[in-house]
Amino acid sequence: MFQQMFEAMNEMLDHLIEVYPTATGDQKLQYDEQMATLKKMSDSLVEQWIDFEEKFSCFVEQQSGSPEVAPSKITPPPSMAMESSTELGETQAASSSVPSVPETVKQTEKPEPAAAEEAYNAELDMEVPYEYAMMISKGQGYYKLFMFSDAATHFQSAVSTLPECNLARLYLAMTNMHLQNWSEAQRHFQLLISLTDYPKWRALGYNALGCIQAIYMNMEQAERFFLKAYETCPSFKDPLNNLKCCKETPQQLSLFFGSTELCCL
Repeated sequence: MFQQMFEAMNEMLDHLIEVYPTATGDQKLQYDEQMATLKKMSDSLVEQWIDFEEKFSCFVEQQSGSPEVAPSKITPPPSMAMESSTELGETQAASSSVPSVPETVKQTEKPEPAAAEEAYNAELDMEVPYEYAMMISKGQGYYKLFMFSDAATHFQSAVSTLPECNLARLYLAMTNMHLQNWSEAQRHFQLLISLTDYPKWRALGYNALGCIQAIYMNMEQAERFFLKAYETCPSFKDPLNNLKCCKETPQQLSLFFGSTELCCL
């Protein structure tokens, strides 16, 4: 059933790709409506898939006798990295007045256990009312699919209605990093640092702020943030790697902002 549906959707999309460039007037309006319908169908399927995956995962975990993993613990795979320094520079030039720079921002490839956070009960920072947990869960689903614009919509809604939810704010900040919305990411990381007592999250915030300052070529400020991140959670290695990179190759940066550290939640 789904195979046939996607075959039909792809066939329609292929047709639109072929004829849209030469369409005019009423014909173009008709094609616009068809594209809107395809987008609506695609979004609906994604939403249903996310709901199904969540329900199925909880059922399997219950049957296996292991503790149920809350929706807030869905995490992205470790392959998400912003690899192209050229793309980073082009995006900055188009979206802000800040000159484009050749930095590449990457995320952590191998998250490590955080010994410094063991004394803190992270679950206290993750308690979310059910209706908001579902909202965050859908955002995490989009995040996992690399659909960061859609993910940001859900996380923003959660933060707007429940501003004390540090979990939603952390994901929103990370999502803005992926979208290269540096000013929004900076704002939410600053708020997160002031609101949470969880060492790993504070370290993630300081490290990300350091990355943002390095992107703007404010190296002294970036180094201060990286040192603060390391002092806050010494088991989190990204800040020292970023600090070393800033000192040794400031004109060709390869920075890690810790996105896959979310899988430690």
